[in-house]
Amino acid sequence: MLSSSLQKRLNDPSLLVDKGFVNGEWVDSGVSVFDVTNPSTGDILATLPSLSREQTAHAITGAKTAQKQWAKKTGKDRSKILMALYNLMLNNVDDLATILTAEMGKPYADAKQEITYGATFIQWYAEEAKRVYGDVLPPSAENNRLSVIRQPVGVVGAITPWNFPNGMVCRKIAPALAVGCAVVCLPDGNTPLSALAMAVLAERAGVPVGVLSVIPSNNPSDIGKELCENETVRKISFTGSTRVGRIIMEQCSPQIKKLSLELGGNAPFIIFDDADVDKAVQGVIASKFRNNGQTCVCANRLYVQSGIYDEFCEKLTKATMDSIVVGDGFDKGVNTGPLISASAVERVQGLIDDAVSKGATVLMGGKPHHKGDLFFEPTVIKGITQGMRVAQEEIFGPFAPIFQFDTEDEVIAYANDTVYGLAAYFFTNDLSRTYRVQESLEYGIIAVNAGGFGSESAPFGGFKQSGLGREGGKYGLDDYLETKYICTTIG
Repeated sequence: MLSSSLQKRLNDPSLLVDKGFVNGEWVDSGVSVFDVTNPSTGDILATLPSLSREQTAHAITGAKTAQKQWAKKTGKDRSKILMALYNLMLNNVDDLATILTAEMGKPYADAKQEITYGATFIQWYAEEAKRVYGDVLPPSAENNRLSVIRQPVGVVGAITPWNFPNGMVCRKIAPALAVGCAVVCLPDGNTPLSALAMAVLAERAGVPVGVLSVIPSNNPSDIGKELCENETVRKISFTGSTRVGRIIMEQCSPQIKKLSLELGGNAPFIIFDDADVDKAVQGVIASKFRNNGQTCVCANRLYVQSGIYDEFCEKLTKATMDSIVVGDGFDKGVNTGPLISASAVERVQGLIDDAVSKGATVLMGGKPHHKGDLFFEPTVIKGITQGMRVAQEEIFGPFAPIFQFDTEDEVIAYANDTVYGLAAYFFTNDLSRTYRVQESLEYGIIAVNAGGFGSESAPFGGFKQSGLGREGGKYGLDDYLETKYICTTIG
């Protein structure tokens, strides 16, 4: 079942699908069905089959056969198909954004940006498909010839999150398909429609049968187990929580599968006394409230040096009040949508209540928004200390907690005092400090005097329990390739 009102919003209603995609066939039956709802309104957008573990195994078997033929194609041939997919995405950007806003809730303008962002990965890796190089090595003996080639790892299981339901699919399938892998994709059950729309476009672009399957399910643990335990799958790429990442590592360990894990974050955002306070405030707005705070790299802890602390608190509160408009993502002027679920609302409220109970002061917000059950007020709180839950836990909501610090060494210690190490931000106009701080922060991504850093050409990934591997740029190919050394004796 599909929402007629959503279909009417689309130029091409066939992009909205209520079936799974397995080995080139659209599957309309599973072990049960589940509803995909609009978090802004609660309306049912689609009722999908929840595909089974057995159906996933069937997709994996088909992927194994298809992958061998896909890998035999030249990089140029695979590049042409990926470029066709890229062009189809751009031609259908409005519809893809409409589907994304409907199922995830982010404002329509942000959804369009996500589609074009995702498309840049398809384009980048279409180009990189022609550049998977090997090496010729100096021989170790007169009659030896040594070479190194790189070959696709094989069948890949891609498990994607709800907060970027198009962008994360693109970031995983693009390098995999470019080098000759096949992909079985498990999208989050909250937002499977964007992944299924991509399957429609992939089919139109000429991606061969079996090279890409998309498995909708409301029982991700079963499907995830099949992906992790099936010996045909040689790599898992997962974006999600550190808790689930640990489970995936454990399930994959008997087979020593290759893993790419993009996990949780606890990003510090440091503002030093010498920074441009107004620019820092705008950087915080861009980072903290992007996607309503529901990103793994958004500012989680704001550390402000004592000399500008009061000024910063006042300016951030005013800027937040002036610039954040909460509402349905399809409404004009809205730039912040709902949270994804009731449990997300409860989590944000719990972190706020903990901080207030321990002495923090609410400057604005702090409670659910009158717009609806899943909306939350943009919140700014000062007087946050290291003993509060928010110092160690990821927020994933529109809550900006402001800490105070005195010295550079002190704030570096605070910033690194976490099991996470994904992204960090800092603002300063001191060049020497810039080098000291960026080298001292234990994070995979550093933004200096900026509230964002997204680029398809750059490596995305973290230190410590924020994950393994990198996505994006030339580095994003490595985890989808095996390196083979060949020693040939001649004569």
